Amino acid sequence: MNLTHLDENNRPKMVDVSDKKDSTRVAIASGQISMSQEAYDAIISNSTKKGPVLQTAVIASIMGVKKTSELIPMCHPLLLSGINCDIEELPSLPGFKLIVTAKLNGQTGVEMEALTGTSIGLLTIYDMVKAIDKSMVISNIQLESKSGGKSGDFKR
Repeated sequence: MNLTHLDENNRPKMVDVSDKKDSTRVAIASGQISMSQEAYDAIISNSTKKGPVLQTAVIASIMGVKKTSELIPMCHPLLLSGINCDIEELPSLPGFKLIVTAKLNGQTGVEMEALTGTSIGLLTIYDMVKAIDKSMVISNIQLESKSGGKSGDFKR
């Protein structure tokens, strides 16, 4: 197997994408956080001490997408054309599902950006309500779909 992130001397390297053609690339990732009823109710009623949790999580998700190349060593800095974050209430859990979409027209994909944005958004929810519930569980962070690029489309 030829590993793309190692050079001929077995040293780490960033993949050279300069010969790849630009294409529109979209990636969607999701994850969820489960929590106590008390924590869920505090978020829904905007009564946490740290402010509006879901709105802050959306902003954090967007920032996470934009900062991915600073956090994941072999990710290229990207010129993103769009980022969207949706949060679904899951009252029966109780908890929330966060869905992040990242888009660009470029030479490399945005899967890691969507996954990073999802992770950061969920971690922000945890941070903002941990005083109420330290037993929250972040789970099921996954790529839902991606399109564009040489490897083609993927849908979970």
